[in-house]
Amino acid sequence: MERQIPQHVAIILDGNGRWAKAKGLPRNAGHVKGAQVVEDMLTIVDEIGIKYFTVYAFSTENWSRPQDEVTALMGLLRKYMVGSLRKAAKNNVHIQVIGDRTKLAPDIIKSIEDLERDTASNTGLHFQIAINYGGRDELRRAVSKIAVKAAAGEIDPQSVTEDMISAELDTAGIPDPDLLIRTCGEQRISNFLLWQLAYTEFYFADVAWPDFNRAELEKAIDAYNSRERRFGGLKK
Repeated sequence: MERQIPQHVAIILDGNGRWAKAKGLPRNAGHVKGAQVVEDMLTIVDEIGIKYFTVYAFSTENWSRPQDEVTALMGLLRKYMVGSLRKAAKNNVHIQVIGDRTKLAPDIIKSIEDLERDTASNTGLHFQIAINYGGRDELRRAVSKIAVKAAAGEIDPQSVTEDMISAELDTAGIPDPDLLIRTCGEQRISNFLLWQLAYTEFYFADVAWPDFNRAELEKAIDAYNSRERRFGGLKK
């Protein structure tokens, strides 16, 4: 059977802090290395033939981390946005940020808007970055939008469909992930893409995210190919 490449791969980037601690480094060193790996993976997934790549960069729960770590992460994000714009323009990458950006600093929001606007016409890899993202929060925001329309008489509450809900999510227009990868041996989804992962295959890698590479991604794709995809009892 011909090897199938998943169209959309989503990754929970776990283990940056543990990777740094194991090497006697500050946690932020792990986040810096992790950001470098994300940049490397953009080239790798594009070469492999993956069309959509989504990473969980900063969750709604991450605000509860120590203030110095949050501040360092926001600083890294600012630097990453500038670097991403240059690389995206060169490599034809289409970038979209998902999550509630209203909670972010104004300069970061502007960088996100600039990044999305300037890469909107790019036709290569679709790269989604989840920032201040939580699956439950995304669903809450989507339901709120639908409720407003219902209250205004624009829609009948009894006629709400799954497609209507999907259209109000941050990922509207993006196909659901075929494969979810979580690194560092953890086996939970941590409030990530709760609606979109309904039929996604899961793969849990033992390596921390800073050690993730092409070989590890190939292992995940091999595992994906070893499974029988079923939807409603039918093989895909």
